[in-house]
Amino acid sequence: MSKYQVNEKGYYGPFGGAYIPEMLYPNVEELRQQYLSIIKEKSFQEEFQSLLRDYVGRPSPLYLAKRLSEKYGANIYLKREDLNHTGAHKINNTIGQILLAERLGKKRIIAETGAGQHGVATATVCALKGLECVVYMGEVDIERQAPNVARMKMMGAQVVAAKSGSRTLKDATNEALRDWINNPVDTHYIIGSVVGPHPYPDMVAKFQSIISEETKRQLKEKTGKSNPDYVLACVGGGSNAAGMFYHYVDEEDVKIIAVEAAGHGVDSGETAATTVLGKEGVLHGSRSILMQTEDGQVIEPYSISAGLDYPGIGPQHAWLFKSGRGQYVSATDEEAMQAGLQLTRLEGIIPAIESSHALAHLEKMNFDGSETVVVCLSGRGDKDLDNYMKYFGF
Repeated sequence: MSKYQVNEKGYYGPFGGAYIPEMLYPNVEELRQQYLSIIKEKSFQEEFQSLLRDYVGRPSPLYLAKRLSEKYGANIYLKREDLNHTGAHKINNTIGQILLAERLGKKRIIAETGAGQHGVATATVCALKGLECVVYMGEVDIERQAPNVARMKMMGAQVVAAKSGSRTLKDATNEALRDWINNPVDTHYIIGSVVGPHPYPDMVAKFQSIISEETKRQLKEKTGKSNPDYVLACVGGGSNAAGMFYHYVDEEDVKIIAVEAAGHGVDSGETAATTVLGKEGVLHGSRSILMQTEDGQVIEPYSISAGLDYPGIGPQHAWLFKSGRGQYVSATDEEAMQAGLQLTRLEGIIPAIESSHALAHLEKMNFDGSETVVVCLSGRGDKDLDNYMKYFGF
């Protein structure tokens, strides 16, 4: 068994578990007892794979970015999750969870969202299956991600503003958890990242593992080897990274690099660089690493990207960091924005600002020309055009 995957008690090393109020115990326990047997069912897998292929458009291409490769002196491949239906990796997980919710007899779906991509992906699968959908989103994020809010509403979802705290992703998650406590019987909570109480981190990672599963096969076809030298992904809660790393964590020859959002700088007080500043503690139902004050209050995170301003990381990421298996670094707003613009001008691909954080780290790496690098391009930049235009004065 992998030492980097979840154990039977729901932990990755010392991280994970289910630290939940008693009211939520029946919901989480129902999921824990049934999720593995349900997702292994032949009918589940057939429907899941069919929707990934015919609805999402998988497999997503593995693209050799020639001009970017020339600039950095390495063979840089982009795993094009931006080309999925709805424009990001989030749909892989929401399809898996909506099929699970159906089999558990749930009629109402709730979700939290930051950048709006998970909210859109949840609204999409609820429209597909005809289920009621409520999405909690921070008031600040609603303003900066207006196109995604419009998409959710067009699909019939109710978008509820979280008006407490920093009015961003953390607060939206709190509101969604409250809703679930109040509606335990008919409601399934589709968590969008590898966070929350067990079994969510493992379940979301399993649904996202299609990213690295395809990458291994595609890389073998293109290069003769299924393992690259490096895999890079951005990390907030960390679902695209968990999917990108999933089939590589036990391949010790593959270097794993996760890029967090440094915001205005790690020491600026306006950052989301969790592994640098964080301490071990419990957030949203699991033990992980999070930014907190001396007396355990959560420190408000900041990033120009709405999807990375989360004050913690998923428990598997905490374990990959603490065990030394993964290298956890960070990129500032400025570095990410410049990297996003550079990819646009070199390859004609506008990346989500989240993904641009991963691209930004290429600037800090030294290559000899022979390395193979895979970067997870987790989403497309349509949702961020307003931010890009304001930032660069277009």
